[in-house]
Amino acid sequence: MDHLDLPSVEDWQQRQDWFQSHIFKYEDDFQGSYLIGEQATALLFEVQCCFCAGAWAAVIILAFTVAEANLSETDASGTRKRAVELLRQNGLEQELDALRKRRNSLIHARRDDAAITLDNQYDDREQLEDEARDAIRLMFKAFYSQVGT
Repeated sequence: MDHLDLPSVEDWQQRQDWFQSHIFKYEDDFQGSYLIGEQATALLFEVQCCFCAGAWAAVIILAFTVAEANLSETDASGTRKRAVELLRQNGLEQELDALRKRRNSLIHARRDDAAITLDNQYDDREQLEDEARDAIRLMFKAFYSQVGT
């Protein structure tokens, strides 16, 4: 069961470098500041740890969680809003709605329609990794969407 084995130091470092390159990209592209939430930032580190470890489904779940948390924490209205509303309000609905639906399918199990199976965990590791990388790209887009002053 290779995906439960520790990744090699090289794999971990390569994944960490890839993840952190997204942070540097946003910081380099915009020389100002971003509004970011405390909880979203803390969860961002969880995403990085899961990604480096190769916990692909966890990355997908947490990536949208970070996006939603940050949009909620930086919402000036101070009212609690559903994820769909936050995405729409910030012009991210079209890009992140598929990730929201995928996250929901992973956390809200359906008896006859599993969103992920044990076979997927064994046989589809590369596809799950690609999906996790896409989720991270979208997460960062939402995380760095609130330009500060």
